[in-house]
Amino acid sequence: MQNLPYKLPRKEIKLGVIFRSYRTQVYFISGIIICLIFFLYALAQPGQKIKTSVLNLTGNKASGEYIFAAAGCNSCHLGQSKDQKLYLGGGEQFVTPFGTFYAPNVSMSKTHGIGGWSFGDFYTALKFGQSPQNNHYYPAFPFTSYSKMTNQDIADLWEYWKSLPSVETPSKDHELDFPFNIRMSVGIWKKLFFDSSFIANPHERGTYLVEALGHCAECHTPRDVFGASIRSQWMKGAKNPSGKGRIPSIHPNDLKWTVEEISEYLLSGMTPDFDVAGGKMAAVIDNTAKLTTEDRNLIAKYLKMLDEKIVE
Repeated sequence: MQNLPYKLPRKEIKLGVIFRSYRTQVYFISGIIICLIFFLYALAQPGQKIKTSVLNLTGNKASGEYIFAAAGCNSCHLGQSKDQKLYLGGGEQFVTPFGTFYAPNVSMSKTHGIGGWSFGDFYTALKFGQSPQNNHYYPAFPFTSYSKMTNQDIADLWEYWKSLPSVETPSKDHELDFPFNIRMSVGIWKKLFFDSSFIANPHERGTYLVEALGHCAECHTPRDVFGASIRSQWMKGAKNPSGKGRIPSIHPNDLKWTVEEISEYLLSGMTPDFDVAGGKMAAVIDNTAKLTTEDRNLIAKYLKMLDEKIVE
């Protein structure tokens, strides 16, 4: 009798096909996941570089002192002694839905601050939100606004910064929830939400004072679930990140003060209703009071004519 080739039972053939199909799917999905991981890793890497021409800038210390006040640099970075306005030992606590951030020591301490930085390091931090170690800074640090600063203003600010005292206080680590404690994820956030364009006319000094140096929108503009500013609601007030209270709208539809009243508030902290600025705003007033009357008036005019100035 002729030997016939052995045939697998139909059930075994079906199982073999299913197994091969399942294995193919696993390989395919695994490949996609691996490619996605590499893609996200590449996307999250800091990649901004400084132009050589920037490094050759010469700063002006007197101008830098004025920029220091306009930018409110000590409003968040003061140490334990709040009356020592130039001791930037950090430690201020900022409670947010993502966890708690602590303002770092940015004094000229070479051990705990930024005393070992170069101008390039300082520039990269403000312009790109990157550390000297090429790590991302969290946008609790308002580099999203400072990125709009002119190169010369950053050079001037650094020239003044180098004259500030050292504070030998270690910075506190942020206390963030997963996955926000993965700093690399900020790189993806930047690709999606980091917009350094101006809302209003960038050629007007009032715009520059409010949107870049003063970084007023960082507090007065609401944010979405990803922590990005909602530009369509510019200056219309926001929930306090701590969950307690609300930061008021300073949009002209809501803020009915005159230019003169706003300017006076930025000088003295006194409202038209004879109330006085308190809380974190008091620290802001300490700095805006150092501005020229002309600059305070320009800030006030920006706020009063915001709807007309928006270029989007």
